[in-house]
Amino acid sequence: MSRIILAPMEGLADHILRDCLTRIGGIDLCVTEFIRVTTQLLPPKVFKRLCPELANGCKTPAGIPVRIQLLGSDPAALAANAVRALELGSPGVDLNFGCPAKTVNRSQGGAILLQEPKRVAHIVATVRQAIGDDVWLSAKMRLGFTTKDLAIENAKGIEDAGANELTVHARTKVEGYRPPAHWHWIEKIRGEVKIPVIANGEVWTPEDYSACRQVSGSDDVMIGRGLVWKPDLALQIRHRQIGHPAQEWDWSALVPTVLYFIDLVEEHVEVKYQDARIKQWLKLLGRVYPQAHVCFEQGKRLKTLNELRSLVIHSR
Repeated sequence: MSRIILAPMEGLADHILRDCLTRIGGIDLCVTEFIRVTTQLLPPKVFKRLCPELANGCKTPAGIPVRIQLLGSDPAALAANAVRALELGSPGVDLNFGCPAKTVNRSQGGAILLQEPKRVAHIVATVRQAIGDDVWLSAKMRLGFTTKDLAIENAKGIEDAGANELTVHARTKVEGYRPPAHWHWIEKIRGEVKIPVIANGEVWTPEDYSACRQVSGSDDVMIGRGLVWKPDLALQIRHRQIGHPAQEWDWSALVPTVLYFIDLVEEHVEVKYQDARIKQWLKLLGRVYPQAHVCFEQGKRLKTLNELRSLVIHSR
């Protein structure tokens, strides 16, 4: 059966949200927020902070594997940190060539590297040499920085350098997150490489998922914002795949997960950031669930977790 992978999303898909979403079901693999690498070997505490699942066999409490993602442009430093990630327990390493953030691109990380395919390939090859041939190495890229002209060259370079699989976010950096996602470009890339290519971009519904697989030809799909906005999306897809359509979760069904999320925020997030973290998810959930939108609007000025918790409880 094809895999559904939770996308790495900086400042959003942290271990707390990974825990909540994988408990609902349907997700087969998570990739961490990127760990930024400059020129140094990072201490273990950095890896454990962004991937506390390392203490649990690098799996979420629901038992779903988590793969560490690295971002940077220094091949030797990325290689050294890839080795450390594996020593700490990550089941493979993912390299980020897709982040569109201006601050990241200014420091020669993420999607800006796609303007230099040879540099991308050199990074992948250096990491592969350091970790050995038997360790799983994946990469994530966009279709390009400003244009798609180098998409196939980048993909072939990543393959030739030793990556086991490639995820393609079917937009350029300049296109950001604006629809559409150009799934047909993933099909073009698949025609030029032999490694598995995972499709990513604009999957919001089970129908989008089916269309993405059909157009791209990819077996596996990575989903980001669609799972954050509609947490039962992967579960709905799974039920359809086995021919047992399930009733979509309404807000009442989701409330226990939101309350669990609040409990985790209270346990793991600094007090001064707790209310913002909860409001962030409520705002995003509000795009699908009207009750979440009401909670966000009514909770804007609330500061304590008990107030926000009570607001969610009474929203059912």
